[in-house]
Amino acid sequence: MRNFALFPDVQRTMWRGVASLAVVLGTSMTWPDAVRADEWGCQVMLCLSNPGGPEQYTECEPPIERLWAALRHGDPLPSCDFGTGGTQVGSATNTFASVGYCREDLLVWGGPEQSELLCRAIGAINVTFGNQLYTRVWWGVDGQGPTITEFYGEGNTQLAYDPAKSAAHFLQQVDRLGRENR
Repeated sequence: MRNFALFPDVQRTMWRGVASLAVVLGTSMTWPDAVRADEWGCQVMLCLSNPGGPEQYTECEPPIERLWAALRHGDPLPSCDFGTGGTQVGSATNTFASVGYCREDLLVWGGPEQSELLCRAIGAINVTFGNQLYTRVWWGVDGQGPTITEFYGEGNTQLAYDPAKSAAHFLQQVDRLGRENR
């Protein structure tokens, strides 16, 4: 019964996100072809904050594909000044994935003789609003593959985890399974 009580909050949150995205992307149709970096950054920020994933809506595909290409070339995330009066309400940071920063389900054995622990993603973009993690988007999964979006905003029941601890947890699970199979 408890899950049904959360449904209105989830639905309200989703509609707010969709409405915000529609307004911003709708107004972007009037922008000239030469979009300024800040406008591109704001498009990217809105698309990355979508709980359904950054490319769920076709309007997000061009700015997000441009983002993936830029990140693969080592460029930083574009900026977006959401703040008014000098305050910053939202931000996004890119962290390159490694064994020390990865989702547990993206960790695999690789390298010589499958002896090296590797992360199957290139990076993760953490989007925060009001100093709270809102979404985490794992990009470059299996090279150029799909993204994986974790949503932590209002109405979500999933607890945020620390990707820096995933490898230790993964290795504990491997060790436990190894002991059980002896």
